[in-house]
Amino acid sequence: MKKFDAIVIGSGQAGAPLAKKLALAGMKTVIIEKRFYGGTCVNDGCTPTKTWVASAKAAYMAGKSVDLGVPVKKFGINMPKIKKRKDDIVMQSRIGGQHAAEKVKGLDVVFGEATFTGEKTVSVKLKNGKKQNIQADLIFLNVGAKPFIPEIEGLNEIKYLTSTTILDLDYVPEHLLVLGGNYIGLEFGQMFRRFGSKVTILEKSARIVSREDEDISAEMQTILEAEQISVLTHAQATKFKQKAGGKITATVSVNGEEKKVRCSHVLVAVGRTPQTDKLGLDKAGVKTDDKGNIKVNAKLETNVKGIYALGDVNGGPAFTHISYNDYTIVYRNLIEKQSLSTTDRLVPYCMFTDPQLGRVGIDETEAKKQGLDYKVAKLPMAHVARAIETGDTRGFMKAIVDAKTKRILGATVLGPEGGEIMTVLQMAMEGGITYDEVRYFIFAHPLYSESLNNLFLALED
Repeated sequence: MKKFDAIVIGSGQAGAPLAKKLALAGMKTVIIEKRFYGGTCVNDGCTPTKTWVASAKAAYMAGKSVDLGVPVKKFGINMPKIKKRKDDIVMQSRIGGQHAAEKVKGLDVVFGEATFTGEKTVSVKLKNGKKQNIQADLIFLNVGAKPFIPEIEGLNEIKYLTSTTILDLDYVPEHLLVLGGNYIGLEFGQMFRRFGSKVTILEKSARIVSREDEDISAEMQTILEAEQISVLTHAQATKFKQKAGGKITATVSVNGEEKKVRCSHVLVAVGRTPQTDKLGLDKAGVKTDDKGNIKVNAKLETNVKGIYALGDVNGGPAFTHISYNDYTIVYRNLIEKQSLSTTDRLVPYCMFTDPQLGRVGIDETEAKKQGLDYKVAKLPMAHVARAIETGDTRGFMKAIVDAKTKRILGATVLGPEGGEIMTVLQMAMEGGITYDEVRYFIFAHPLYSESLNNLFLALED
């Protein structure tokens, strides 16, 4: 049994920096990774997908450039080159992170699958088939989540794609059927439509991105349909059938009526599930909820003292930046003796469709639900000078403010650089800057953010 001061399982956006910091603080630390260093973000999430989003945007702009007086007469999609560029960027990030960790004094980097054998003991099945047993008083779980695969008749008999396996494609599917009309499904759907695929999106709810306000969902659907993407709501696939090497036929229930959709590929993007099934958490006494998420308190500690869960696996907001923030909370509490928690932290996020959907704080639906005394400020991108000048006026800005205190409670921006505009409002919220202060700020002209003046000028005192 090899003893450490700290064991970190998973090298995602919490585990990797935490392991380095603990080692640099003088703790003998080991980080265990079962697959690729860097976790989902680097290998299957943010890095590869946003690289492909950039290629898809270039294709879209080539097609739209005639509107700006620059007709591009002919262009094509070189999918092998698009994939190679993505692979190169992923590998640079993966290897760079791994090498940086391996250079840290007091930090062991081990590749293998970790399983608890007791409360503070872990067995690691190494890549060479051998086992290594280790022990530590402090254990940090950053094992993330994986695509959830629903039980649908015939699904396992076709070669369906997930958000991970679709990244291996070096060709453009003829017709991509996407199961799920939320963030992952919409990003990939729009991306492959721009690469040249016919795309159909199925969403079982009444509307896509159903966690957003209704006007956001409606605008997003309008944007996607303008690119000839077929969006079916109240829609669920109930059966799949494929002839040998041929087209896939999906039986789909749409508003209770059955129809057939023939496609070449199916992307399953209906959600993600925590990777806790093989951790042996029962041996450690660590509790999970009914979905397999590890239960933690506001300081990210499980019911077992000294065992923490960070990132997607704890059932909190499933974003890279939240995982990283989890790390900073745990590290500062343990090493710097602070008393930080996840309570009331702002959770910004951005969906990288084009245009982007940036969101922070509460939306109008939540404000109504809480019975707040609020006002809504809304500005179409068609009234934003920079959007008009760049030729892209899709979407709008929307903010929820407290009618009495004038504090900004939340903002959603669906438009060009929506995430960047949202971040300006996030900074105002963090700093307690009121909307009537923002509306008289001097912003450089003609930035997108300058139109925050006009957004809030619409609100009368």
